[in-house]
Amino acid sequence: MFEKILVANRGEIALRIIRACRELNIKTVAIYSEADRGSLHVKYADEAVCIGPAVSQSSYLHIPNIITAAVLSKADAIHPGYGYLSERADFAEICEDHGLVWIGPTAAQIEKMGDKSQSKEIMKQAGVPVIPGSDGPVANEDQLSALAGEIGYPLMIKAVAGGGGKGMRVINSEDELLKGYRLARAEAGAAFGNDQVYVEKFIANPRHIEIQLLGDQYGNVVHFGERECSLQRRHQKIIEECPSPVVTPALREQIGKAAVKGAKAVEYINAGTIEFLLDEDYNFYFLEMNTRIQVEHPVTEMVYGIDLVKAQIQIAAGAELEYDQSDIVPSAHAIECRLNAEDPENDFLPSPGVISNIHIPGGHGIRWDSHIYQGYEISPYYDSMFGKLIAWGGDRDEAIERMLGALAEIEIAGIKHNVSFHQRVLRDPKFRTGDYGTNFLEQLAAHGKLSNIR
Repeated sequence: MFEKILVANRGEIALRIIRACRELNIKTVAIYSEADRGSLHVKYADEAVCIGPAVSQSSYLHIPNIITAAVLSKADAIHPGYGYLSERADFAEICEDHGLVWIGPTAAQIEKMGDKSQSKEIMKQAGVPVIPGSDGPVANEDQLSALAGEIGYPLMIKAVAGGGGKGMRVINSEDELLKGYRLARAEAGAAFGNDQVYVEKFIANPRHIEIQLLGDQYGNVVHFGERECSLQRRHQKIIEECPSPVVTPALREQIGKAAVKGAKAVEYINAGTIEFLLDEDYNFYFLEMNTRIQVEHPVTEMVYGIDLVKAQIQIAAGAELEYDQSDIVPSAHAIECRLNAEDPENDFLPSPGVISNIHIPGGHGIRWDSHIYQGYEISPYYDSMFGKLIAWGGDRDEAIERMLGALAEIEIAGIKHNVSFHQRVLRDPKFRTGDYGTNFLEQLAAHGKLSNIR
């Protein structure tokens, strides 16, 4: 086992990794920007190194400073968490070049699965269902027009690199095609430094289902069921639950087997997630693979009784999986609400500021993953998410009621936040019955049930 791990991240995920290391008796090194000097991950790590000013490009994304901190602190390994450098194949390679174990998949696996057109081809060759579309990036406008004629409308133009809805356009007719293509390329180039795009059939109002995977260094890969991630705003997940309210045991087995087959096609190691779209006829199609731990991993942990972050560390240290697929059975239902410093009544504008008062709910079936405290300043430089509230119960109804009870207890003063927004969504009859897809929030907004949802 490692003696010391550098945590190459900030906020709640950095604190989450530090706690897992503590349970494994591993010392930790936190990195922080000047703006994060008072963050809890800095306080609770065994060592902490300031790596630059507040701007992420000069700190959390500045590879030379991070590697220097790891080498000088004599860390054995680096855990990247999610976001930032977690899916950068070059960072994984640089770590290995400096004798640091990368807690995640190999650089080659990150590169293959991070390229959406390449990963789609890998899945297709492995027999995993994929959405009809182009074989790789679109070469030019003539090829685009030909593809559109074959696929039919509506179709989706998507950036080869990146995510979060950048470089993405839904095209409903031939009149929109070339303009949408040019806009998508321009946006992708600005966001990711790569303006290549591909085209696929657009599936109206699908469900977004993802499968959690673990693979060890000995060829073993297992899945931990699915997470329902259809509640999204601007392509960003808001509420996740496990298991999905519409996935039957038979469908879970089918999708899970497909995900494992896809992971084995690249001999995948460590934690990863394969995302699928589920259409109204319950056909599923590969969407993409996230080669890291996910923000929403706690709901899987609560339902399947596994610490995924500890498993990541153990796998990277050479441990073999201690269970096979038959051992992995869901035992509860869990829901996660992402809490953000933003104003739902004002187009969800960010709301940085100092937490002047805070009361966090507790009780049976409630988990709180966060790095904030009274007096903590939420910085304008980073993502607005300041915590994840997780509720679980014996069934979905119990988990929802526990979550509503916990949301009613939260008190956070000094900033605007989205607690009331979550309450409105969870009380909606369609959510309560599980009858929703990826455009659910837009539908609620169109009927005046939510304010300023776009």
